[in-house]
Amino acid sequence: MEYAATITVNPLTALRMLEDFITLNPGDAIVQNGATSIVGQCIIQLAQYRGVHSINVIRDRAGSDEVKEKLKNLGADEVFTESQLEVKNVKGLLTNLPEPALGFNCVGGNAASLVLKFLRQGGTMVTYGGMSKKPITVSTSSFIFKDLSLRGFWLQKWMSSDKTNECRPMIDYLLDRAREGKLKYEMELVPFNDFHTALDKALGKLGSQPKQVLTF
Repeated sequence: MEYAATITVNPLTALRMLEDFITLNPGDAIVQNGATSIVGQCIIQLAQYRGVHSINVIRDRAGSDEVKEKLKNLGADEVFTESQLEVKNVKGLLTNLPEPALGFNCVGGNAASLVLKFLRQGGTMVTYGGMSKKPITVSTSSFIFKDLSLRGFWLQKWMSSDKTNECRPMIDYLLDRAREGKLKYEMELVPFNDFHTALDKALGKLGSQPKQVLTF
């Protein structure tokens, strides 16, 4: 029931972003910030299911080692804190992984710049959120010498563009992955008579970040 209630939001966002901007083949790599978000967790798992590697950036915080382990258990290939990437050549941190052609940004600010640093020549960064409320700053050289592309994604706009007939097969695909245990994410259930608390948690007013909360 919980997955039926949530599959058309964050998981569908992750699926569309993996498919809509470039063609990813097995062995390719993607890079993302906000990897602990529900969308981030779904990207890791859906990418792994397709044989695509994921490089993940998380913010510095207490318990970051546990967070790294959790994401790697979901299928993440590499997980770095932002401070670990304060080096001249971030790509030197990649051992046997290819340079990613596609990046996802839901944070903005410095976290977005770190995603851009990883991208290969002609790569694309897709922005679908701005949790830091800081602007994305891109160097001139990123455009001239790396020919990077910046795109945006908003699921609601995609859903309103005559995509109804495409939705059902995608929802079935995601639910099949959930049934197989190949797609999972944490949700919190709150009794309906306490829905004000659920709303506060969903908006990030209680805790460090917004949560996926269901009332019943």
